[in-house]
Amino acid sequence: FQAPGPPEIGTTHALVVVHRGRLVAERYDAEHSAGSTLPSWSMAKSVLCAVVGILVKARRLDVSAPLDVPGWPAGDPRRSITLDQLLRMSSGLRFDEEYTDPTHSNTIQMLFGEGQHDVSAYAEAQPLVHPPDTIWSYSSGTSNIIAAAVGRLVGGGEAGMRAFLHRELLDPLGMRSAAPRFDTAGTWIASSFLFATARDFARFGLLCLRDGVWEGRRILPEGWMDYARTPTAGSESEYGAHFWLARDGSGTFTATGFRGQYTIMCPRRDLVIVRLGTSMPEQKRGTYLWLKDVVERFPLLP
Repeated sequence: FQAPGPPEIGTTHALVVVHRGRLVAERYDAEHSAGSTLPSWSMAKSVLCAVVGILVKARRLDVSAPLDVPGWPAGDPRRSITLDQLLRMSSGLRFDEEYTDPTHSNTIQMLFGEGQHDVSAYAEAQPLVHPPDTIWSYSSGTSNIIAAAVGRLVGGGEAGMRAFLHRELLDPLGMRSAAPRFDTAGTWIASSFLFATARDFARFGLLCLRDGVWEGRRILPEGWMDYARTPTAGSESEYGAHFWLARDGSGTFTATGFRGQYTIMCPRRDLVIVRLGTSMPEQKRGTYLWLKDVVERFPLLP
């Protein structure tokens, strides 16, 4: 927790551990506290998956149906892409998920370059380079296509989407710190931007661990997390529907973000771990091994 942190891990800003529904461990570095809101990066994708689940529960979305995208005209082969394929990153759309070279990175251009004012339109404009459901390729663009479609369905622009997020998900969980970021077009940039405290990310993790039930209230459809944890073909069993999956047979699944943001959910240990920090790609392995050690200090359920 001391900057710059161990060389194999980087700096950890916050660590929160919830075991059997109780907060059992919590620690911050010198610059942060329980009240500090920190970036999610791609952990926001997993929150988006929950929002989709809420609309599926209300029968307003169908994951097996093609997603209605106005930018794809009749006869465009992209109109066959389903919501499920977008959630699983198997849409076939071209998208270079690269984080260092802005001349080749669709992610950098979408978030900070030519696409930043309308992130969905930028992603929607990418061509189809593979038949849908044949190639797995991680893409932040697909998340923002989904986010824009959700926003159109909810209605009311940015204000309407903010109200929906708070009413249907954030407020029921008590995630009072949560702050989504929107682009100029009014789309929640759900690929990357939801700021919250470590405790509030842990609340979200506990909701997922409990199959979408919070204090007796079912927020997500029954079995939604089983769907989200079903491996996607071609991902080497590492990816479900906007959640990362452990390949060790443990059933552990994770919301993961660039620079070492993790919300880890371990059903076999009734455990949620949130780690927020600043880690470089080359420190991913070290961070993983450290968090694996933390996980394994908690007993398996009988």
